[in-house]
Amino acid sequence: MQRVADSCVNWLSSKFNDKEAFYIFCGNGNNGGGGLALARTLYQNGFDITVFVNENENFSKDALSNLNKIKQISGIAIFDFADTSQFNFKENAIIVDALFGAGLNRKINKKEQDLINFLNKVKLHKVSIDMPSGLAADHLMAENAVIFKADETLSLQFWKKTFLHPETGPYCGKVHILNIGLSKEFIAKEPTDDFVVDDQLIQEIFKSRNEFSHKGNFGKTTIIAGSFGKMGAAVLATKAALRSGSGITFTLAPKCGYEILQTACPEAMYLFGGQNYNVHFDVDSDSAVGIGPGLGGNTETELMFMEFLKSCDLPLVLDADALNIIAKHTQFLKHIPPKSIITPHPKEFERLFGKTENSFQQLDLARKKAQELNIFIVLKGHHTQIITPDNKVFYNITGNSGMAKGGSGDALLGIITSLVAQNYSSEHAAVFGVWLHGKSGDLAAEKYSKEAMLPSDLINEMGNVFRVLA
Repeated sequence: MQRVADSCVNWLSSKFNDKEAFYIFCGNGNNGGGGLALARTLYQNGFDITVFVNENENFSKDALSNLNKIKQISGIAIFDFADTSQFNFKENAIIVDALFGAGLNRKINKKEQDLINFLNKVKLHKVSIDMPSGLAADHLMAENAVIFKADETLSLQFWKKTFLHPETGPYCGKVHILNIGLSKEFIAKEPTDDFVVDDQLIQEIFKSRNEFSHKGNFGKTTIIAGSFGKMGAAVLATKAALRSGSGITFTLAPKCGYEILQTACPEAMYLFGGQNYNVHFDVDSDSAVGIGPGLGGNTETELMFMEFLKSCDLPLVLDADALNIIAKHTQFLKHIPPKSIITPHPKEFERLFGKTENSFQQLDLARKKAQELNIFIVLKGHHTQIITPDNKVFYNITGNSGMAKGGSGDALLGIITSLVAQNYSSEHAAVFGVWLHGKSGDLAAEKYSKEAMLPSDLINEMGNVFRVLA
């Protein structure tokens, strides 16, 4: 508990050194004990501290020990939860939620619900320790659950699954992971199928370039994309493939986009795919192939794409209209080559595999389908999930809402296909590609704002990400 307190104090005192007071709400379990240790340590660091507890409850041994230490400090006022509604909160203050952490295993009672509902209405900055009180760590809460709404969450050692899903993540505000010195040996041995894509994992995946390389060492990428009026999608996918390191890049597209592609992407070679729509899917057998951006729904395109799918035995990267065509003819799901990567957003996923009630159920279904079809599913969203055929899930934590624009997915397809061409495994190409896409988007948002940034800005920022990696 003292390690928790010390880590939280370091963060809080650096973040809020201009604040006048902290109001710390402590439960009777270990999370509350950590909050009481935090209160004592913050007070020793010169902050004005007020503690709220429910003294009618039985406290855990360690929490009671910390409460007794607080009672010996005359400068820390202690109030009961029932006093909160009449309390006069200072304007320049922070509310700290240390009611329940990840260990909550019961329904919260009426008194606790009333307290949380009241605090959610108080117009002060709010910080939760470990996780917002009332939120479960790994699953969706009941529809009428009462949950503390934090502006910041100081999560201890790890992310929790609920931080990363759209139904539950908004309760957490901005998440900060604090190291509290848990056993490295235990962490290494503890089995799990859920991972966060962080910088350390990417450094393990990233392959730096040998100076004695030539373009053939970095593979051949073919992007099959575009149709009349949708050539921008093909351009974005092609540019993203080039920027992410593809050695040789081809774009198979209809002739109506020939001049556009040759002008916008002079580094890529053009392959004839038809007049206004792609109806030829002739690609080299040694090329990584990404299909879908702006492909359109022309009947002949659909027929020829499905014929190509039946005859192909190398992994593909499939997005957008390629997935929409398969969704119309779901019997062709079984023809997706093993180890392929599909990149649906939630609606495309629903069209392919069926409707679910929430993102947790959708993830469970994605795990089942990835295993059943022996493919990798990149389920796009704020925290995109990469689901592997062996039941692992990687949650990506780069990216931002400025990427919620048409064209972002086209760039992602180009990036992942390029990484496959560079001999990254399907798993590593998907994980690295999603991270790189999001990291580049974060740099673009810093430069142009979330509102004004464009997918092409994201593509242009990839060089800065690679420079840091290298």
